[in-house]
Amino acid sequence: MKTGLFKSFWIVFTKEVFDALRDRRTLLRLLVPAVLMGPLLLLALSSLILSLEERAEKREVLVVGIEYAPTLRNFLERQTYSLKPAPADYEAKLRATTLLDPVMVIGKDFETELRAGERPTVEVVSDSANQRAGAGVPTLQRLLQGFNRERATMSMALRGVSTDLLQAVDVQERDLAGAQARAARLTGVIPMFIIMAVLYGALTAALDSTAGERERGSLEPLLMNPVQHFALVLGKWGAVALLGMAVALLANLSFVPAQWLLRSDSLQAMFQFGWFEVVAFLLLQLPLAAGLGAVLMALAIRSKTFKEAQAGSALVVTLVGLAPMVSMLNPGGDAPWYLWVPGLAQNTLMMLVLKGEALTLARVLPGVLVGALLTVVCLVYVSRSMRTAVAR
Repeated sequence: MKTGLFKSFWIVFTKEVFDALRDRRTLLRLLVPAVLMGPLLLLALSSLILSLEERAEKREVLVVGIEYAPTLRNFLERQTYSLKPAPADYEAKLRATTLLDPVMVIGKDFETELRAGERPTVEVVSDSANQRAGAGVPTLQRLLQGFNRERATMSMALRGVSTDLLQAVDVQERDLAGAQARAARLTGVIPMFIIMAVLYGALTAALDSTAGERERGSLEPLLMNPVQHFALVLGKWGAVALLGMAVALLANLSFVPAQWLLRSDSLQAMFQFGWFEVVAFLLLQLPLAAGLGAVLMALAIRSKTFKEAQAGSALVVTLVGLAPMVSMLNPGGDAPWYLWVPGLAQNTLMMLVLKGEALTLARVLPGVLVGALLTVVCLVYVSRSMRTAVAR
């Protein structure tokens, strides 16, 4: 009995795999994005970081009214910053994102108010919708704070007051994050792409092996063969999970050579994606590929057409694909229940791998249990649905 079940499973499994491989158009739509995903993502990310680094190295400040503040000009130049006049329509250009640097605006009475012991106003103008301009605001704020400290120190020294009073507490920063953890802040979108690769790799095979065969009229003749229905279901499910994992493997592997395209030296030093990460990511996707493959088959088995099955599975694909967004939008940190949600669990665990943290059994087991439960329940449902179709 066991031999017959395994033989039937293997026959159906190989049939479904070869059928999927024959559909070259569908394969190209799945494999090309999976292969190009890593290089394009890392290239875009490194280009962004490189542009920010180049701007920081230029050490330029766009100013309006610097002629009214020779004292501030002297300070900024001593910090090795070059001052450039901002364009006359800087506000419009900031809103249109054609100007990518914030602008320092100085009033005409700056020196008069400064000598009188008053506090002249200096505006730092940016647009929060202009992300690159907003990234330069902290730099200008630090420069102005340094100018304030210098003026306060000079005033106290002239009055014979110890400048130590300006710093009642000696503050020293200590960053606990390692290089990998800091890089994960930038590369945290990678797990989401891997999850989407599993989803779309399994989706087409799951729908084609159930609703697709029913639409073509080949499902009922297949069920009339003297083979256990559960063996047929297992064979189809095995092919679905295998194709999902194959696309995930290609997506994982694409990030290894993609590191050669990194243009930012700092990102290249922090981001380390080697064979350990490839294997770890792939193993973490096994429960997701198995569980979601079975879920998609269960949704599609009742559909009469391929398009109907696509519409029914769209909600599952959307929910699982967007599940990682929960951890990005939650400021409270990762919650324990994340590990019990398909998609969100895999994203959480892959982020731990990127950060260089250890994967414990307590962290991995919930995702495995949920994937196994979804697989068993959905495959039993698919088998009974096929038995009902034969009875009709």
